[in-house]
Amino acid sequence: MKGSCERRSMRAAPPPIKMRTDAEQLGLPFLPTPDLSEVFRRVFSRLRIKSPVVSIGARFHPFAGLRSTIRVRDGAVKARVSDVLTEASPLVLEALAEILLARVFHRRPSREARECYLAYTFRPAIRSRIDAARRERGSKRLLPARGHHHDLEEIFHQLNDRFFDGEIATSRIGWSHHHSRRILGHYDSGHAAIIINRKLDSPSVPRYLVEYVVYHEMLHIRFPVERRGQRRVVHSREFREAEKKFPQYELACRQLKQLCG
Repeated sequence: MKGSCERRSMRAAPPPIKMRTDAEQLGLPFLPTPDLSEVFRRVFSRLRIKSPVVSIGARFHPFAGLRSTIRVRDGAVKARVSDVLTEASPLVLEALAEILLARVFHRRPSREARECYLAYTFRPAIRSRIDAARRERGSKRLLPARGHHHDLEEIFHQLNDRFFDGEIATSRIGWSHHHSRRILGHYDSGHAAIIINRKLDSPSVPRYLVEYVVYHEMLHIRFPVERRGQRRVVHSREFREAEKKFPQYELACRQLKQLCG
């Protein structure tokens, strides 16, 4: 045993190991950000759209959230894509391009395109970036919670203790600046704010009706929007089941329909 050890000690030292980067180990090059206009032109060609188009241009834009627009004017297609997607893969950008082009040229985007785009935008990291963009670039204007006839903050805390064990947290709640015929309330996840239509701040609107609308928006905090295949599910089964636990649920639904009719 001793002799074999001595023979090994006379061997030359092995050459130093060169550490490779992840890209070298995988054989992948570092790719630049895709040319967005070229992405749209490539998808337009693949869709075989027959409408006469003289130019196609697309660029990233600092929208307050995940918003993208497209229009056609005098044969020129112009698209603006949220810069939240600047790090998206070419596959995701092509999926969005197909969705936007299908919309403006009255086509139906493929199921694969919708699923690809939703799968990317529903990643937790992307949702966080969307909310951050909305907070930093957008604004949420609302009137104080204490209205002329109903106090939203008082209602929120009572509902929170009664139905949610005090676990629902929101930074702001208040009345909208304008009346809306259809939208009675909404929850803005980017600003963590609940906004209630000021139309409900009226002596003719019973308190339980306002409570129900606030309760509904609180459920959006408890049950966020989900992705199921190619669909965004705003009101999940769990959401609907919890909503029906409101004591005057059916009566409130009937009266709200009359109010919005």
